[in-house]
Amino acid sequence: MTDPNAIQPSELDQLPDRDPEETAEWQASLDAVTQAAGPHRAAYLMRRTLERAEGAGVVLPKLLETDYVNSIPTAAEPAVPGDEAMEARITAWNRWNAAAMVTRGSKYGVGGHIATFASAAWLYETGFNHFFHGKEGDGSGDQLYIQGHASPGIYARAFLDGRLTEQHLDNFRQEAGGNGLPSYPHPRRLPWLWEFPTVSMGLGPISAIYQARFNRYLTSRGIKDVSDSHVWAFLGDGEMDEPESTTALTLASREGLDNLTFVINCNLQRLDGPVRANFKIVQELEALFRGAGWHVIKSLWGSAWDELFALDTTGALVRRLRQVPDAQIQTYQTRDAVYIRQDFFGADPALAEMAKLLSDDKITECFHFSRGGHEARKVFAAYKAALEHKGAPTVILAQTVKGHTLGTGFASKNANHQMKKLSVDEFKQMRDLLELPIADSAFADGQVPYGHPGADSPEVRYLQERRAALGGPAPARRVHPVAPLPAPADKAFAAFDKGSGSQNVATTMAFVRLVKDLVRDKETGKRWVPIVPDEARTFGMESLFPSLGIYSPKGQTYEPVDRDQLMYYKEAKNGQILNEGITEAGSMADFIAASSSYSTHGEAMIPFYIFYSMFGWQRTADQMWQLGDQLGRGFLVGATAGRTTLTGEGLQHADGHSPVIAATNPAALSYDPAFAYEVATIVKDGLRRMYGQAEPGEDQDVFYYLTVYNEPLPQPAKPSAPGIDEGIVKGLYRFNTAESAGLTVPANAPRIQLLGSGTAIHWALDAQRMLAEEWGVAADVWSATSWGELRRDAMEADAALLRGEERVPYVRRALQGAEGPVLAVSDYMRQVPDQIAQWIEQDYTSLGADGFGLSDTRDAARRHFGVDAQSIVAAALAQLARRGEVKASAVKEAREKYGL
Repeated sequence: MTDPNAIQPSELDQLPDRDPEETAEWQASLDAVTQAAGPHRAAYLMRRTLERAEGAGVVLPKLLETDYVNSIPTAAEPAVPGDEAMEARITAWNRWNAAAMVTRGSKYGVGGHIATFASAAWLYETGFNHFFHGKEGDGSGDQLYIQGHASPGIYARAFLDGRLTEQHLDNFRQEAGGNGLPSYPHPRRLPWLWEFPTVSMGLGPISAIYQARFNRYLTSRGIKDVSDSHVWAFLGDGEMDEPESTTALTLASREGLDNLTFVINCNLQRLDGPVRANFKIVQELEALFRGAGWHVIKSLWGSAWDELFALDTTGALVRRLRQVPDAQIQTYQTRDAVYIRQDFFGADPALAEMAKLLSDDKITECFHFSRGGHEARKVFAAYKAALEHKGAPTVILAQTVKGHTLGTGFASKNANHQMKKLSVDEFKQMRDLLELPIADSAFADGQVPYGHPGADSPEVRYLQERRAALGGPAPARRVHPVAPLPAPADKAFAAFDKGSGSQNVATTMAFVRLVKDLVRDKETGKRWVPIVPDEARTFGMESLFPSLGIYSPKGQTYEPVDRDQLMYYKEAKNGQILNEGITEAGSMADFIAASSSYSTHGEAMIPFYIFYSMFGWQRTADQMWQLGDQLGRGFLVGATAGRTTLTGEGLQHADGHSPVIAATNPAALSYDPAFAYEVATIVKDGLRRMYGQAEPGEDQDVFYYLTVYNEPLPQPAKPSAPGIDEGIVKGLYRFNTAESAGLTVPANAPRIQLLGSGTAIHWALDAQRMLAEEWGVAADVWSATSWGELRRDAMEADAALLRGEERVPYVRRALQGAEGPVLAVSDYMRQVPDQIAQWIEQDYTSLGADGFGLSDTRDAARRHFGVDAQSIVAAALAQLARRGEVKASAVKEAREKYGL
């Protein structure tokens, strides 16, 4: 058995030691210091030695943690330009109004958060006064990802600078009547102010990383030079537990995104209590970010602590700060000096002696109020250092007190995230603390007043002058007046109208072929942004590698193993493809950045993100909702779609429900095209609507979801009947009749309408033939390109009827006069085609692939789910039998004949 106390072998033991005697001397020196001065002194010397080595360029593993002190010493802090007293007054007004608007709204039960902005006020105000560039100067300005729970403070500032009124503030979280303010940063709800939705938590961090990366992409590709734009993401320490918050940290460091700064508000509290009750979240985050290659700046203690650190000649204070867990730090913020003397200082004799030199007021000031995130000088120093650091992204860990300045009833209380109001007495205490000129008489009928120094006051003039110098108001969203993109040449789309003849072509391949033509377009080709999560070869896209190149800030520093092949793996600094590796979340963050570039940078980009359909909406639906909130435009493509087309991969890959989830998103236009010409028609119309000339009443701020299949089949020619394009876009058209298909049926044959989408239409066509040849039944086949768009149109028609307008749903008009019952089938669960059931006048039923998928052949899977051609025939006969149009025995006969 191995002795657990024995010295374990090190990786250094595998390296030759050219001077063992020198090595022994170094080790002996360390032993001597440890024995003479203690292990703390030895650790200090080792850390300083490693820091010196790093500064000298000696390649060594980095220290993952530093002491629990500020990264920037007080003596090294730069002076804050401007008028600090004026900025303090501005911040005081914003604190007041943020708390007032939530408190005033609390009587309506609409909720809101007070404590978050109270802790983070200086983190925002310092940026607004000195760092955050607006959109009215040169370039695109900075991109600000505001922590969602801090939104009242942003509204308060917009009120102070004249962009919002008291009526707006009184309509916080009350939007239905107009002039309302959304709860959190929601661009769709308040599109002139908010750029980026940051709630749900965790989506802000990953989105900020990929936005910074996309900024580099735009610059490298020569679309627009946005190298002066900086991305700022404001996050909570509890929020960092969300997996999306940290999933892309190494991407940011690997690509050297020094145009990105995370500001983490470390108030040590999450919704229910401490973030790390028995540990230290700041140290944990420091190790995480340093390990990922980020530059870390800690701003933990305010200037009141300078005296304490000056007295710490033995290092006892620094050691004690490392030992105390976060929950105890929180407790100190609520206890008196006597308790702190005993519990904190009494733990070490050296600290006990230090405490004798400190007054109770000094101890209370340090432990209750003085934090690095609450002082403009500390925050300014951190921001300036972040911008000056090159070669890596920066994270600022700013320690604050949640509920700061809101009084002892709020500060550091576990429940303060759920506390929605202050009493009048608490507001008066806050007024006195902030030194605001608000008279007692202003509290009429117990209502807390809003405070404003006046539109022409020194405070407002100063605020507006600072913003003017930095490029205008912030945050702000701008949709630049840009001309619609010219439509690509028709030949790219018309090439699919003639079909594929005898050649088998999957709709996935048809889409890829279409994109290959579109990226060659002289006008718009460069604006396509292909996004692939490491599955380009699966989707037949490897031919795009050498022609478009895969974006990499380093280009290609190696010779690819397949360089001698036609479709070799090519990376380039100006590459067009974003191949993100196995990360659907990262790919969606890419898509979101590209899809909203028309607003963020005034450059319309056309992203398409192609992925295994099973791993799209199911895995990243939260980001797709974020995409809709951010008013993004582009094409999501769910490839290898359907429950029965990828059966060898098993149930985990069998998508039978993505259109159901897509239907829940109001901004998503979901299509399930069956044929190549349908794919081309939908993409053409999508380009027109999102990037060209939208029709009156059409919302341009939508995105398209197309499902395409990996089942190679002959692609038919586009029917020449009038209205085909309209039917494809609206969601339904008649592909053929029994007669136009060349089938022989009796003159009085029973007739049924078969509606199919995606690959299921091929089973319907087989069933059409079998019904005619074997049962004397005439079937017409319809292509249902979008069950979701049919439903959306029908719901709009219903709403119009309630307004007194006469409007018939398109699906009802399309099927008007169609004889017989309707049978709908898809490769998805029945819930997908059943979306339109209530608007069908004919007898209606459906078939679908409900349940889990399974591994087998396609034919066996379709028989298992009861959606193959034979099952369709039996279901059709059953419908007709119920109507008395075929004998009831025909159903049993069919089931026995086909072995169902």
